[in-house]
Amino acid sequence: MSKERLFQLVETKKDQYTKVSDAIWGYAETRFEEEKSSRALIELLAQEGFAVEEDVGDVPFAFTGTWGQGEPRIGFLGEYDALGALSQKADKAVREAIIPGGNGHGCGHHLLGTASLAAAVALKDYFSENNLTGTIIYYGCPGEEGGSGKTFMAREGVFDGLDAAITWHPGNTTAVASGSSLANIQVYFNYIGRASHAGGSPHLGRSALDAVELMNVGVQYLREHIITEARVHYAVTNTGGKSPNVVQPEAEVLYLIRAPKNEQVKEIFERVIDIAKGAALMTSTQMNYTIDKACSNLIPNEVMEKLMNENLQLLEVRQGSQEELAFAAELQETLTEEEKSATVRSLMAQYGERQGRAMIEEYTKPLLNDKMWPYQTSEKSMSGSTDVSDVSWLAPTVQCSTSCYCLNTPGHSWQMVAQGKKDWAHTGMLKAAKAMAGVALDLFNDPAKIKEAQAELQERVGPKGYECPIPAGIKPSKVR
Repeated sequence: MSKERLFQLVETKKDQYTKVSDAIWGYAETRFEEEKSSRALIELLAQEGFAVEEDVGDVPFAFTGTWGQGEPRIGFLGEYDALGALSQKADKAVREAIIPGGNGHGCGHHLLGTASLAAAVALKDYFSENNLTGTIIYYGCPGEEGGSGKTFMAREGVFDGLDAAITWHPGNTTAVASGSSLANIQVYFNYIGRASHAGGSPHLGRSALDAVELMNVGVQYLREHIITEARVHYAVTNTGGKSPNVVQPEAEVLYLIRAPKNEQVKEIFERVIDIAKGAALMTSTQMNYTIDKACSNLIPNEVMEKLMNENLQLLEVRQGSQEELAFAAELQETLTEEEKSATVRSLMAQYGERQGRAMIEEYTKPLLNDKMWPYQTSEKSMSGSTDVSDVSWLAPTVQCSTSCYCLNTPGHSWQMVAQGKKDWAHTGMLKAAKAMAGVALDLFNDPAKIKEAQAELQERVGPKGYECPIPAGIKPSKVR
């Protein structure tokens, strides 16, 4: 069975994929508000003959598209949410918002969701041509950015029965993803005090804002006494008002706690709660907290990673046009010196000082570089988090990245948004679709590989299995 034909099937519909990804780029909807973005993908799935189920798991704008029947059941994970305050005009090498303060696709999810769909459709077309059987499922997953949409979906059983999951992420480089990620929990701490005239009767007031500030100081001292790999971030979401002559009766702070393992996050969270309680005692205020979302650490799968590596190696290494390279050079001038060295630092971190330095010339020139990074397994945890992790506890899961942006482009930046509709981004999206479709075809053709991947997953997860880090009763929420 020809992989070349499978890859051709992606190319034959590239115009419709480009159109959809550009449309989602323009919608730029944030977590659990992706009405137009999800609709664009749903309509294309339905047009291609997939049976669509919407609002799965009672998660807003989550959906599945299913084609075929029987085993195995292979899933493609798609995302389509944007980020706040990143509105930016396309193809501009200067900061220029379309809507001041508006949203923008600063993480490439307009490409991510579309490529996963393209992979599912190409595989469906290939199955139809060759009278093959099996079940292909596209999972529309909202709210990855700060919402952990897949974790809510996992809690509600949306991924149950899945034999393997495949996804990707747009990046500056082309590589197989290996290693883990940081588990996290995001929590609102709200304090209630008593308002009073700050000049005439301050002794009658109880400041909720004082409580928030004292909590933040306490957590600052905690940071020295947690594991090095952990991260504790916060944002004050309510200061209680804008009048300094009023003792603020209510205030709120949002905390994001990360660590390499779920149990480590739980332990740090309990210590943060104690600090929050102490701040309430010190200020004679009332404290309550609300879990916003959480996600697990990612479970890598070497069996799946090796298949992804083989498929990426089958694909042509792309070259940027002179126009695209000129634009990339313009964008580089908007970066700090430290940002310009990001790719070099990544090479050193991944391959070591000696090998990394030997790779600099080959992998950092030109600025649009699609040469695949050598695959190597890793047990390390990246410094970020992803809700793909919760799927990885339930089914063998694999990810890759393909070059869709010029080297050194910071994640979650306006520079990413500016490049999101470039041909380079579109061709990177299609390359990812081909690689993912290829992995899926390998699994359908060789069910023993699925069993091998599942055995590795079971060994890594252990007998306890998956425990969703989001408690029952917590609902997905929009950006406040």
